Amino acid sequence: MKGVVLAGGKGSRLHPLTKITNKHLLPVFDKPMIYYPIQALVDAGIRDILIVTGGSNAGDFLRLLANGKEFGLSHLDFTYQEGEGGIAEALNLAHHFADGQKLCVILGDNIIEKPIAGAVEAFRAQGQGARILLKEVDDAERFGVAEIEGDRIVGIEEKPARPKSRYAVTGIYMYDETVFEKIKTLVPSGRGELEITDVNNAYIREGTMQFSFLDGWWTDAGTFESLLRACNLVAQSRPETGASE
Repeated sequence: MKGVVLAGGKGSRLHPLTKITNKHLLPVFDKPMIYYPIQALVDAGIRDILIVTGGSNAGDFLRLLANGKEFGLSHLDFTYQEGEGGIAEALNLAHHFADGQKLCVILGDNIIEKPIAGAVEAFRAQGQGARILLKEVDDAERFGVAEIEGDRIVGIEEKPARPKSRYAVTGIYMYDETVFEKIKTLVPSGRGELEITDVNNAYIREGTMQFSFLDGWWTDAGTFESLLRACNLVAQSRPETGASE
C-alpha cells in the first residue's frame, strides 16, 4: 500500500500567517504541521509516500523534507496541484504514483494521537473498495457525517444542519485502484470543487465502503482555533514536556 499526503490549498483561513508560507509548513508545537501526517503513514508501515502540494511555496516542502531521511525513508515523491480544485482533484494527481496499488490518503492538516496501523491492516485484508476512519464528536455539523445502519455506512452528508449521527469523517481515507475511475465521474460542487464526500458516497452506493473508528484525539489545524488546539494537544501528549511546564 502507498501513502498520499494532501498538502495543497492556500490556507486562507489562517491569513496573515499563510501570506508567505504554505499552511502545512506552520508549526504545530515543536514540528512543522506536515510532519504529523507523514509520521502517521510511516507508523502504519507505509514507506512509499507522495506529497501533493501547491502554491508559490511548494519548493519549501522539498527543502524541508528532502528524501524523508528524518522519517527513516529512502525517498519521497512530490507533485504539484495548480489552483484549488478540491480534495478529490488533488487525489487524482496521485494516479500515476498509485500504479494500481491501494492508497492510504491523509489530509496534511490532520493531527492524530494514536496509530492507524490497525485500520490500515484491516484495509489490506479487505480485498476491494474503501475504508474511512470515523470519530465521534460533539460538533458533527462542522464535518462530513456518516449515517450508520448496523455495521455499514449508508451515506455521508457534508456539514449537515441536522446531523444523522455524531460520527465525523476524519481526513484519513483508504481506497482501491477504482478511486480514479470514480473521480472521473464527479462534477464540481457549488464551491467549484471535486468533493471527496462524493467519492466516498460512490463507494457506499456500490456497497464496498467499510469503516474503522479512530482511537485517541483528532483535530485538523486549518483555523486559528484548531491550530491552537492541535498545538496544545500535542504538547500535552509529550511526557517529557508536560502541559504544566
